[in-house]
Amino acid sequence: MKPLVIGMAGCGTVGSGLLRVLEENRQWIVERTGRAVQVKHVLVRDLSKPRDLPDGASLTDDPAVLTDDPEVDVLVELMGGIEKPRELIRRAIENGKHVVTANKALLAEDGFGLFRLAEEKGVGLYYEASVAGGIPIVQTLKESLAGNRITSLVGILNGTANHILSEMTSAGLDFETALAQAQELGYAEADPTLDIDGHDTAHKLVLLIRLAYGLEYPYAEMPVQGIRGIDRMDIEFAREFGFRIKLLGQVREVDGRLEAGVFPTLVRHTYLIARVGGAYNAIRIEGNAVGPVFLHGQGAGSLPTASSVLADLMAVARATPPHNTGFQRQVPPKASILPPDDAVSAYYVRVMVPDHPGVLRDLAGAMADHGISIAQAIQKGQDKRGVPLVFMTHEAGARAISDAIEQIRQAGLLTADPVCYRVL
Repeated sequence: MKPLVIGMAGCGTVGSGLLRVLEENRQWIVERTGRAVQVKHVLVRDLSKPRDLPDGASLTDDPAVLTDDPEVDVLVELMGGIEKPRELIRRAIENGKHVVTANKALLAEDGFGLFRLAEEKGVGLYYEASVAGGIPIVQTLKESLAGNRITSLVGILNGTANHILSEMTSAGLDFETALAQAQELGYAEADPTLDIDGHDTAHKLVLLIRLAYGLEYPYAEMPVQGIRGIDRMDIEFAREFGFRIKLLGQVREVDGRLEAGVFPTLVRHTYLIARVGGAYNAIRIEGNAVGPVFLHGQGAGSLPTASSVLADLMAVARATPPHNTGFQRQVPPKASILPPDDAVSAYYVRVMVPDHPGVLRDLAGAMADHGISIAQAIQKGQDKRGVPLVFMTHEAGARAISDAIEQIRQAGLLTADPVCYRVL
C-alpha cells in the first residue's frame, strides 16, 4: 500500500521526538496500519541548523512546499503560536490534506473556522497531542466514552504547575525557588506565564469541554486563577488539614448549565489525583454509565507528546473517519454557563490579622453574616505580617465568600491580603 506522506512544520522538542519514534517503530506502524509513514518535508526557521532527518526528507523554510505538494497527505503542525499555524493549517485543508496538530491555543481560541473548513473539504483535523501530552484523552472522549453523558471532569493539565506544587509540598521550597528549579530541569519555559497563571490549563479545558459536552465555553469567559501567589504557609496548613494543593481544570453540569474554571484547589490526600506528582498529568472523568474513569501519564515532553501525534497519524493511515469534534455538528453551540459567582464549593480561607482579643470572634461573625458555616479553624504561629487564621468552610456560594472577605477587609481586620482556595 502507498506510504502515508507527511509534511512536518516545526522540528523542536516534539518534532524531533516524532522523527525518533517514527524511525524506532517503523515496522510496528506497518504491522498495525498496513502502511509506512514517510516524512517528505520539514519546515524550519533556520536551514543552517543540523537536523537528524530520515532518508528522503528535506528541509525547507517555505510553508508552501508543505501545503502545495500534491504528494503530501498530512500536514503535521508542531510550530506553536496562532497566526502562522492558522494560515498554514487553513491552506493545507483547502488543498485537501489532513492535519495533525498539538496547538491547543489555536484550537481553543480560534478552532471553529478550521473545523468547519475541514468538514467542508472532507478531511480530518486531529489534535490528540494538544491536551495532556501522552494521555489519550481526546480519543477516550470521542470514542470510548462517546455513549456516556459526562457529568464532571477534573484534571491536572499542566505539568509545569504540578511540578512546582509537588516540590513546594515534598521539599518545602518556596514558589520562586521551585519555579527556578523547574526552569533548570526544562519543565518550565523562560517565560512561564501561560503555565503558572493557568492559561495553558484553560486552553486545554476549553477543548475538553467541546469533546465531553459538544458545547463551546468561550476561553475569554473562563474563570482562571494561577499558582503564582501560593505561599509555603498554605501548603503546610493544607497538609495539616489532610489536603494537597493542585492546579485543577474543572467542569461539571449543574441544573443544565456548565460550571467550569481553573483554580488552585485543596484535594484530600487520599484521592488519586492528589497523589499525582512531578510533571505528570491526570484526568478524572465521570460518566453516567461508566462511572469514574481515571487517566494518568506524562503530560508533556518529546516522546509522550510524539506518541499522541503518532496515534493521530495512524488513524489517518487506517483511513478511520475523522469525526473531528466527536459530534455531528462541527461548530458547537455556546454552553449555558453558570455564573462564577453562583458556583458552590467548600473553601480554604487564610487571613493575616493583628494579635488582638476578639479578632477570631469578629471574623467568624462576618462569615456567619453571609451564611457561611465554618467546618474547622486553626490559629497558629505568627510572622511579620501578623497572625494567620485559617478557616475550612462547609459548602458556600462564591459570592458569599467574596462578600464575607470584603466585609472583613472593610472592618480593618487584615494585615495582609487574604488567600482563598476551593476545596474538592
